[in-house]
Amino acid sequence: AQVTKERTRRDVDDVWKHERNVRRSQSDMRPVLLKGHERPLTFLKYNKEGDLLFTCAKDHTPTVWYSDSGQRVGTYKGHIGSVWSCDVSEDSTRLITASGDQTVRLWDVESGQEHHKFEYRQPCRCVTFSLGEKYAIVSLDPFMGSASSVDMLRIAEDPAEQTSEVVRTFSGHSGRVTRCVFGPCNKTILTVGEDGCIRQTDTETGALLKLVEAHERPIGDLKISKDGTCFITASQDKYAKLWDIDTLECLKEYNTERPVNACDISPLMDHVLVGGGQEASQVTLTGSRAGKFESKFYHKIFCDELGAVKGHFGPVNAVAYHPDGRSFASGGEDGYVRVHHMDADYFALK
Repeated sequence: AQVTKERTRRDVDDVWKHERNVRRSQSDMRPVLLKGHERPLTFLKYNKEGDLLFTCAKDHTPTVWYSDSGQRVGTYKGHIGSVWSCDVSEDSTRLITASGDQTVRLWDVESGQEHHKFEYRQPCRCVTFSLGEKYAIVSLDPFMGSASSVDMLRIAEDPAEQTSEVVRTFSGHSGRVTRCVFGPCNKTILTVGEDGCIRQTDTETGALLKLVEAHERPIGDLKISKDGTCFITASQDKYAKLWDIDTLECLKEYNTERPVNACDISPLMDHVLVGGGQEASQVTLTGSRAGKFESKFYHKIFCDELGAVKGHFGPVNAVAYHPDGRSFASGGEDGYVRVHHMDADYFALK
């Protein structure tokens, strides 16, 4: 009877320890929930160090947060339309945003003061700094008979000397240009859009270097790897694809079985991250399970699905890895940003 009693006590202790470990594991993976936007998220961007997370949404107000705690640092007020994208300088002093209100705005990160407003006659979709931040490129939506285009802007070192000078204009896509980025050493510009094509253009001459019909449906996102050798695209055709940044050769394909809105490449592991789900217009007709509103991980080389993280009630519109690769953020149609810090199990994935 004494042995049985001791064994029972030991079993209870083991169960208690197991439940404690499970709770601890669950708390490690519990996301930090950022609620500061009133409308769907459109874009996420970490600064170089990763301590700040910048978020854009359809509610007109770009917001900056501490990425580890989720505390809101401040907002940038001035836009009167949906803010579609942003970029931050390497020293985290300047922020640039593109909006449907037909403006691109340059901000002081710390004070929130607007340095300059670039005004257009077309909605602005995507904006990106060049390496060194001497230039920025902005994509303009087709509007009132004007075709889509990409403008290269000169960025002054002194905000007081900033002008709206356009250095060069690039064109060629049919439909919206959803993403535009500078290639290696700012020698090329990569653009993707609703026509499903990738265009590689010479920055100096504006000549088209390469054109690839990459996807069967619109491309919504493009991210370059940390080492700058490849990039990934996300499309409504349910595929994310990995490309060589120089040759535009398709290296890998990831079949997600649902529309893909956003993607990123891990700076630490051989992983890629994708987010998406059923189109927003159909969200009210389905549950979160059927809509597949998850962020999914795939092995970059073998293309195997490694896992999924649920939580958003609606399509995932934006994803971004932290620069150290140990956490990631996702932004959804539900208006929430979720920051996930990886647990030990994630780093065991091969």
